[in-house]
Amino acid sequence: MAGYKIDRVNESMLREISAILRTIKDPRVTSCMLSVVRVDVTNDMSYATVYVSAMEGLEAAKNAVKGLESAQGYIKRELGRALKLRHLPEFRFVADDSMEYSINIAKKLSEIERKKESNE
Repeated sequence: MAGYKIDRVNESMLREISAILRTIKDPRVTSCMLSVVRVDVTNDMSYATVYVSAMEGLEAAKNAVKGLESAQGYIKRELGRALKLRHLPEFRFVADDSMEYSINIAKKLSEIERKKESNE
């Protein structure tokens, strides 16, 4: 399958899964600020790896992954309604710490900025 189609499917799934996350009622998913970082679909579209991150950190993301795995059927059904694909892949959810990492970088940059302003 052409690379551009896989890229379009990745982006469409990312957008739709992000919207579906807001409708999941599982407390493991709703207890944290969850974000879909990236979706990687294999070339034959049989598997999709969904990277999720939580503002609360990696442990919260790992806990949310357990909730997402149990809600996989619901996610797949809702995704099938939203996207007109012949075949939906099996999902694999992976916890990612990119949001926590980004927050730490932002804090360090603001500290540097404050030190710079205080020295002037």
